[in-house]
Amino acid sequence: LNPVFQAMESEVSAAFDSGGAEDILSRAFKLTVTREDICTLQPLGWLNDRIMNFYMGLLVERSKKQGYPAVYAFNTFFYAKLSSTSHKGVKKWTKGVDIFEHDIILVPIHLRIHWTLLVVDLREKTIKYFDSLGQRGDHICKTILKYLEEESRERRNIELTASEWTLHSMSTEEIPQQNNGNDCGVFVCKFADFISRDKPIIFTPEHMPYFRRKMVWEIIHQQLL
Repeated sequence: LNPVFQAMESEVSAAFDSGGAEDILSRAFKLTVTREDICTLQPLGWLNDRIMNFYMGLLVERSKKQGYPAVYAFNTFFYAKLSSTSHKGVKKWTKGVDIFEHDIILVPIHLRIHWTLLVVDLREKTIKYFDSLGQRGDHICKTILKYLEEESRERRNIELTASEWTLHSMSTEEIPQQNNGNDCGVFVCKFADFISRDKPIIFTPEHMPYFRRKMVWEIIHQQLL
């Protein structure tokens, strides 16, 4: 192992082991990440909202660099609020932002005990649903398309033509699937990572332990490797 990698490894181990649960290990995007939050990245830990939202923040930050598609990410509470209240209930969430000026919109979704991801590609006019347990999310795609129609009408006074859009739930042949009951959050983060670089999704469940440790370092340093 090279010294740099060893130093990173010991830093990750220290993040898990040394100190109190309430210790603040990172602060950005109006979020505070404690040791307790970071510990959800331990093997078989279940990622919480704070880790998910912080990681989405890192992806959005990276997208501001040259050569990356422009990314907008909703937080993990957005879809639940939208599906229970309609566009009216989330109108203020995009105050001062035109989401249509971006290339990709990420919508991490919390389904009670499972994380999934919805991705809007405004360049291709596609809405795709990524579920590492292989469940379909056609109704979720439709809910988001309806949201986009109303948001476009309200913000830009432009009517979206629904028939021009392709809605698709990714199949188990198209994307990797988790082989346990805990890794869904990591899958969502890595789906979002690859998509926000316009890269094909080529990881496997075997990469999860490595991704978890890598994410600890990235969140602490507020920098994607």
